[in-house]
Amino acid sequence: MACFYIFLESDELMPKLKPVQYLLIFVPLAIIADFVLHLDPVLIFVMAALGVIPLAGLIGEGTEELAVHTGPKIGGLLNATLGNAAELIITIFAIREGLLDLVKASIIGSILGNLLLVMGLSLLLGGWKHGIQKFDRRNASVNATLLIMVLVALMVPSLFDAAMQQDLAAELGLSEGVAVVMILLYALSMVYSFTAKTTDDGITREPAVDHEPHHAKWSVRTSLIVLGIATLGIVFLSEILVGAVEHVTVELGLTEFFIGIIIIPLVGNIAEHLVAVQVAMKNQMELSLAVSIGSSVQIALFVAPVLVFISLLFGETLLLVFNTFELTALAATSMIAAFIALDGESNWLEGATLLAVYAILALAFFYLPAVV
Repeated sequence: MACFYIFLESDELMPKLKPVQYLLIFVPLAIIADFVLHLDPVLIFVMAALGVIPLAGLIGEGTEELAVHTGPKIGGLLNATLGNAAELIITIFAIREGLLDLVKASIIGSILGNLLLVMGLSLLLGGWKHGIQKFDRRNASVNATLLIMVLVALMVPSLFDAAMQQDLAAELGLSEGVAVVMILLYALSMVYSFTAKTTDDGITREPAVDHEPHHAKWSVRTSLIVLGIATLGIVFLSEILVGAVEHVTVELGLTEFFIGIIIIPLVGNIAEHLVAVQVAMKNQMELSLAVSIGSSVQIALFVAPVLVFISLLFGETLLLVFNTFELTALAATSMIAAFIALDGESNWLEGATLLAVYAILALAFFYLPAVV
């Protein structure tokens, strides 16, 4: 696994692995530990999580290379879409095992992670290296509006559910109806992103940023092969990871809620961590925000509602109903991220602020008892 892509094409040889890619050794180790040696489930969980990290990183690297070939707009969409592949696969296995609370917690956790941790690291490191970084204010305004819409879309079923607790058909009907509207809105946002022009005064132009162009190291074929094999590896590890969750909650004293809202998103969203931070340090804030904010919007408006219908295939009922703690964290995060994005520029202090909020929420979720 560690070198499956090195000799894909003779002109794309890689003399050495990146540091995070040495974790690829945990991919076969986790599979052997689970299916052959049947070791302690906590150890298996840790190895599987470590194995997912470099695979998700390869997905991020592959999408970054594709972005060079496709341009920033399509590249941002690819990064957001494929960057969520790891967590989507993990949540599907969790639905199959009936861990619906973990799935809902991971949805909120992914949004929090992208808006606070990933965006925070991007602004902090990018701003520390380049000072004030600028990006297109109009695109930022659209993203901020979508973030508020995300908050409304996820709050409505949760708030109205209190009046429907004795009527499962009504609960499911509301969640499915809202899910359809969210998917349609996401489709409309994609149409807008491909057709809208970046203008401030009627003249089409790119945002005024100063960065060195990135030249593709991989061809489109190589990028697609890497993406395919990395995704297949995540499928195997996701089954192992989800299968060990119950043992981890018992042996380590962690709640299923904490694993879902903090640990699973950290493991599954490492692609956004790597890509968004790397391009921010290259002074490409437009692409960085397209990844972090775009991924959050996609999780809320596409991944979450799709999971509602996927759950029906497994005989489960996943409702878009979240607890008070999740909604409070989501509301605070959406507001802060929207305010930061509206002025069209960022600095390292804003990044530090986002990271501070994430740390506070992580502490609160760690000490929170099991959520009923």
